[in-house]
Parts: sequence; C-alpha cells; structure tokens
Amino acid sequence: MSHVDNVTVLGSGVLGGQIAWQSAFKGKSVTAYDISDDAIERSKAAHERYAAIYIADVGANEEDIAATRDRLTYTTDLAAAVGQADLVIEAVPEIPDVKTILYKEMAEILPSHTLVVTNSSTFLPRDFAADTGRPEKYCALHFANMIWRMNLGEIMAHAGTARKTVTEVTEFAIEIGMVPIPVRREQNGYLVNTWTVPLLNAAQTLVTNDIGDPEDIDRTFMFLGAAMGPLGMIDIIGMKTTYDVLAHWGKESGDTQMSANADYIKENFLDKNLLGMQTGEGYYQYPNPAYARPDFLNVPDISAVPNLVSAILPE
Repeated sequence: MSHVDNVTVLGSGVLGGQIAWQSAFKGKSVTAYDISDDAIERSKAAHERYAAIYIADVGANEEDIAATRDRLTYTTDLAAAVGQADLVIEAVPEIPDVKTILYKEMAEILPSHTLVVTNSSTFLPRDFAADTGRPEKYCALHFANMIWRMNLGEIMAHAGTARKTVTEVTEFAIEIGMVPIPVRREQNGYLVNTWTVPLLNAAQTLVTNDIGDPEDIDRTFMFLGAAMGPLGMIDIIGMKTTYDVLAHWGKESGDTQMSANADYIKENFLDKNLLGMQTGEGYYQYPNPAYARPDFLNVPDISAVPNLVSAILPE
C-alpha cells in the first residue's frame, strides 16, 4: 500500500481532469491546479460530465459521486496546490519549455517527501529529471484518455529514479484502479503512443491531403472491431494535445507532412475553438458521435451510389 493520500494534478485539461476525478473517485484527496479561472471552470464542468458517465458506465451511485466531489479542490495558486502533496502529477501541455518552467518553479516549494510524475505522452523522464530538483523521486506515469475505460498506467523510470519511487507510484496506480504497464527502458511514445502517434498521423495525412472522408477513414479501422477510428481518437485525446505532439515532432524530425497535419488541425479546429469531445465538436459532434451509431458500418442503400461516385469523380 502506498503512502500517497494527497494528490495534486497540475493541468486540468482533458486528461488532467480525468486523472483528478478518477483519483478522487478512488478515495484520494485531490487538488486540481491550472493557470486560469477559466481553465478551472472548464475542469469543473468536465467533472460534472464525468459524474454522469461514472453513474452510467462505472456503476457509481449518487453517494459515490458526492464523496468524489468532496475530495476535490481547485486552485490557480501553485504553492497552495503542492504544499501538502504526497504525489504531484504533471499533466500540462506537451511543450517542453512549459514543463521545464513549471518544474523549476515547483522545485522551490515542494515538501521534501513529495514524489513527482509526468503524464507526458511522448517525452522522456530524463528530459526533465534535473529540473524537478529531486530526480530520484521522479518518473513517468502516463494515463490514457477515457481513463474509466482505458484504465492503464504506463510507468517509466530514468537512470536516477529510486526503486522506492517506482514502487510507490506502481502501488498508487493500482489503488486508483489502473493496470500498471511497465516500460522497460526509456522510449519516446512509451508503449501506447509508439504505435498510436503514427496511426493518428497517418489518418490525419489522409484528411490533410484530401484522400478520404474522415468517417470513411475511421470505418476502415473500425472494421477491425474497434469502437472508434483514429480520427475519433483524435477527438477524445483533444485537438490541442494532438497539435502539440505533431507540431513538435514534425519540427524535430523534419517531417513536413507531420507539420502540415499540425497546421491543418490548427486552422480547421483550434482557431475555431473546436477542441474535440472537450468542446462538443471536432471531427464528430458529441455526445452522440456518428461512429457510435448502430448503422455506422452498415451496407448503404443503393440510393447512396450517386454521392459515392461523386466522391470518387467530382463533377
């Protein structure tokens, strides 16, 4: 059993908000931190949506939800957020400078016993270990979106991570209902995103270059038995996170197509404040996306032929 009772989540966006809610639901006292009141209000609104989801899909009752709410605190004051923390989970945007600045500011005010983990989806623990001021108490704990269903936690250490830290973090993951996934050595993308990012980038390439319609692209994946396709996944992950990852690695690797994909997401979604499921619209509209319709993979009626032909040979 871990010694983690008080948890602070830095970044209350799509996944940070889910981590905070899940941890509180499982009995931890949680402080959700973000840099603005608007961000906090969006997180509170998301938590109300999660309350309904947990009742419908997880089996929670009203008493469970009330107890979860009671365990949650929200703040824009970093010192107040981390002052009593046993564990800090960093879930801020996938922009290295943003993470570095936060770690250096936090290093001056953390209690000596506090463990720190990054929820980064692509970067390595060693990239930020020194900035935390406590490299031996630092590792990665990467969660997946829709945490109540995709309940996994990828755990990755760096060369200076103490075994005790990994033990505590693994115990914490189990305590909040996660299946720990050991990552044996540092790898950008961990396990999940090593295959997810290429998949999403390939699907986005098909959209960016006008090769296929988003729904048709997703259909080709869903015929394998998946509940959604890669463009639906982008909606769930969030347009901002997807943009940050593609923009960073497109520039880092000199991949002009990946950079073009990032630009497409910015121009067609971010600039219009369409962030995916978080705002109710991305490639699909929520809460009832087209890919969830029972007939989404059905053979079409013969009357659909003219539209299908026009998609292949525009008039």
